[in-house]
Formats: sequence, structure tokens, C-alpha cells
Amino acid sequence: MKATEDQVYIDKVLQGDLAAFAFLVERYKAMAYTLALKIMRNSEEAEDVAQESFVKAYQQLHQFAGKAKFSTWLYTIVYRTSVSKRQKQGVLILALDDDLSENYTDDTSSPPLEYLQDEERQKYVRQAIQKLPEMEGVVITLFYMNENTIREIEEITGLTAANIKVKLFRARKILEKELRFLL
Repeated sequence: MKATEDQVYIDKVLQGDLAAFAFLVERYKAMAYTLALKIMRNSEEAEDVAQESFVKAYQQLHQFAGKAKFSTWLYTIVYRTSVSKRQKQGVLILALDDDLSENYTDDTSSPPLEYLQDEERQKYVRQAIQKLPEMEGVVITLFYMNENTIREIEEITGLTAANIKVKLFRARKILEKELRFLL
């Protein structure tokens, strides 16, 4: 199981085996970069944020209590570091009002992509995700690409479950339109 394996490496790092942290970096670097890129919208800045986040995670590893998965804890650091850096650049990230959650439905329709090869399909999906508003892209990335639960996304972003569901709904609708256009 991934969480147990993560804990083995975390324990090694805490016991002084600094090289064990490289395993955790290798396992989560792609997703950390993807999340940072969605918020920063700049490859170089996303790399900086991801690297800074791993440094912070290493420095604060003794505070990891294991109540959530390591990935959730790490992505929280990536998310907060990204948001902080964006705010310093003068761009604010706004949360959705709770009263909009009444518009949420469980419709998960998406365009048929069965005829495309996996690589080609992923290319189109990545292009469509880049067209999403920032927070919708973050939520979609965490939910579908990283397979985080709504509860884990709440912990990472600080959004309410209702806000996350609304953002997922809206993002799916936008993705559907974008994919129809691209295809």
C-alpha cells in the first residue's frame, strides 16, 4: 500500500537517512509540479514552487502526524506555497460562495474519447484543463489526476465540500465543451 510505504520512508528520513527523502520526491514530483503549474500558469515558477514545497516538506516532516495521507499533506504545502506566491504577485485566488452549491448536480457526462489513443487523449485533456479557470483546474487536477477525495481536497485547498463539488461540476461542463471543440 502506498501510504504505508510512504511512512516507511518518512520514518527513515526522521531517523537521519536523508537519501530516503529522494524516494518521496521522485514519487510526488510530477503531481506537485502539475498542481503548482495550474496555479502559477508558468513553467519556471511552477518548478520553483514545487522545489520550495519539497524543501518546506523536508524541513517540517517532523510535524507530519500521519492523520492524512502524506500526499495530501504535501499537496497542501504545494497549494499554499503557490497561492502565497501568486498573492505576492498581486493575483488573488477567490473562494466560491457557499450559496452557489445549490446548483450542483452529479452529472458526470463527458465527450466520447474511446476512439483516441491514450497519449492523444491525454494531450487533448491536458489542453482542455489548461483552459479552465484556476481553481476549477486545481480541483479537477486533484480529484481526477491525483484521485484525491473531496475531503482531501478540502484539507489541501481550504474550500468547503460544497464549493469543491460546484467547481467539479463547472469544470466538467467546461471540459466537455472544450473537448467537443478540440475533437
